[in-house]
Amino acid sequence: MEAWLNRFMTYLKLEKKLAKNSIDSYRRDLHTYLHFLRARRADSWKAVTAEDVNAFLFVLREKGRAPATISRQLVSVRSFHSYLLEQRVVYEDPTLGAEAPKVEKRLPKVLSVSEVERLLAAPAVDHAAGLRDRAMLELLYASGIKVSEMLGVDVADVNLSSGFLKCMNRQGERMIPLGTRAIEAITLYLESARREMLKQQRDAALFLNHHGRRLSRQGFWKLMKKYTEQEQMSADITPHTLRHSFAMHLLENGADLRSIQKKLGHVDISTTQIYANATSQK
Repeated sequence: MEAWLNRFMTYLKLEKKLAKNSIDSYRRDLHTYLHFLRARRADSWKAVTAEDVNAFLFVLREKGRAPATISRQLVSVRSFHSYLLEQRVVYEDPTLGAEAPKVEKRLPKVLSVSEVERLLAAPAVDHAAGLRDRAMLELLYASGIKVSEMLGVDVADVNLSSGFLKCMNRQGERMIPLGTRAIEAITLYLESARREMLKQQRDAALFLNHHGRRLSRQGFWKLMKKYTEQEQMSADITPHTLRHSFAMHLLENGADLRSIQKKLGHVDISTTQIYANATSQK
């Protein structure tokens, strides 16, 4: 049974071209599912029934898993069984009658303008790492891009003279306008700090770690935590909070949902609608 899980992971990588984090999430969910099925003595995918799938969801609820977690795991299981159908490994889908728990949409955590200013000013700019951190925070708030998108940016993707950043994701390429402060912060970083951090390496990445290589998501999360603790800010602030704040502040200052959708790279405007809902409640 595990062989087909491995083939599915390869399919997600090569055919669906999912990001590594998404594939890892599928892998964790499906290994949990497989472990449960083995405990029920299932010896092949053909032997899995709708009763097994519903029992799996019941156990997750009994263990106190959040509705969002259960819904995500059901999506993983459904995707895998759909793949098995396409490959003609099975001829029935046991997930057809399974119902995901209702997930309450939470309003995004948003910083006030003064809180954003505090966070952006937190890195000390008298050394290379501080200049880099200031540039990253300014870029996130000025553009609304995701942390993974920012860390994937190369030096060649930034055109400071025209004030644009080229951003790539699964939906394709989009050009992001940069504000004056972000341009100034990135310029300062490029003129001195990046050259110092690069050492003798050759790396195309815009933002580097202390080894002169591309900064990782985990590395940025640690930096974000350091600065929020330094400023005695809420513990639940994440890198994504700046993206939410960018969108909400635009909306509060008169931007329309379609333009915000384009800036954020949302495929469906219903995803962007949550900011309008949050504004109306506020």
